[in-house]
Formats: sequence, structure tokens, C-alpha cells
Amino acid sequence: MPPLIKGFVRVVDAVNYRLGRIVMYGIFVMMGILMWSSISKTFFLPSLWTLEMAQFAMVAYYMLGGPYSLQLGSNVRMDLFYHDWSNTKKAWFDAFTVLFLMFYLGVLLYGAIDSTTYSLKYNERSPTAWRPILWPIKITMCVGVSLMMLQAMSEFFKDVARIRGKEL
Repeated sequence: MPPLIKGFVRVVDAVNYRLGRIVMYGIFVMMGILMWSSISKTFFLPSLWTLEMAQFAMVAYYMLGGPYSLQLGSNVRMDLFYHDWSNTKKAWFDAFTVLFLMFYLGVLLYGAIDSTTYSLKYNERSPTAWRPILWPIKITMCVGVSLMMLQAMSEFFKDVARIRGKEL
């Protein structure tokens, strides 16, 4: 494989690995928000912001942790026949199917950018009583989808290298 592709794979994998290791602690942020929600509903006046903030934290956790999950191969896979295949056949299958993932992510990114542009232009707010601005979470979604697209490309290059009998 050319040095440019090797460098791309190395950088994308390093960024997504480090970010994934940080973001995985976001579950504790969510737990803290939901615990405060329970405490405030039980002992004080209920907080308006807790449910929506927990949803925002979950979106950030999911979108920024997805590339890390893909990198580690911990995504859900229908393993009816796959586990019996040789590594080369798995690489062929993965290289083919990751193209569908990249198409889907491209469409998703197009919609996310369009929605984020609208949100920034009109300072869009949530229709709830709390009314937070929505562009920060939409930017987070765009970043997460972009990183997932880059990780999918990295996985594609690794599969092609595996087909050729090399490792990246």
C-alpha cells in the first residue's frame, strides 16, 4: 500500500481510538444527569433540563463513540456464515459491504450538514419548555458522522491490504 494510505489509516485510527477512549466515559455524565433528575423529582422541584440534556449526552456518546466501535470490530454483525470463512473471504465481504456503509454515511452527512446550516442560520431552538439551542448537538452529529466515514474508509483500506496478503 502507498505511504499516503498507510499514513491516512494510522492517523484516522489514532484519532478515533483516543477520542473513543475519552467519550466512553460519557456514560457517567449521562448517569449523573439522570441521577440528578431522579433526586430533583423526589426531593425538590423537577428540573426541566435533565431529560433533554441526557438525550444530548446520549447523542454525543453514540455519535462520537461509533467510529471507535467500528475500529474495534465490536459492531453488531450477523454471524451465521461469517465465522467459518477464511480471513481473505472475510476481507472481500467486508470491503464490499463497507461501500454500502460509506454511501449511507454520505447521505447522512449531507442531511446533517443541511440541518446544521439551518440551525445556525435561524438559531433554532428546541420546542420544549427548556428551549436550548440545537446547533451544538447538530455540529457534534456532523463531526461524529464525518469521523465514522473516515473510519469506514480506513477499514476499507485495511480490508484491501488483507486481500492482497498484507497488513496495515
